[in-house]
Amino acid sequence: MLKFETVKIEVPKDCNVILGMAHFIKTVEDLYEALVNAVPNIKFGIGFCESSGPCLVRHEGNDEELRQLAAK
Repeated sequence: MLKFETVKIEVPKDCNVILGMAHFIKTVEDLYEALVNAVPNIKFGIGFCESSGPCLVRHEGNDEELRQLAAK
């Protein structure tokens, strides 16, 4: 059974947020490449919640503060 849950997202001032859903971890690498190729000086963090096994939260990006926020 599918369950939806509402969570609060902490967004720093002057930041934009993109939320999405995907089926595999390769998506993190694809998003990373798309962002750095589209906007040369972009600062970002990506969080990815696994849905199986230990359900790890993986994070990537080029700004440590934004990476940590994405992992929350």
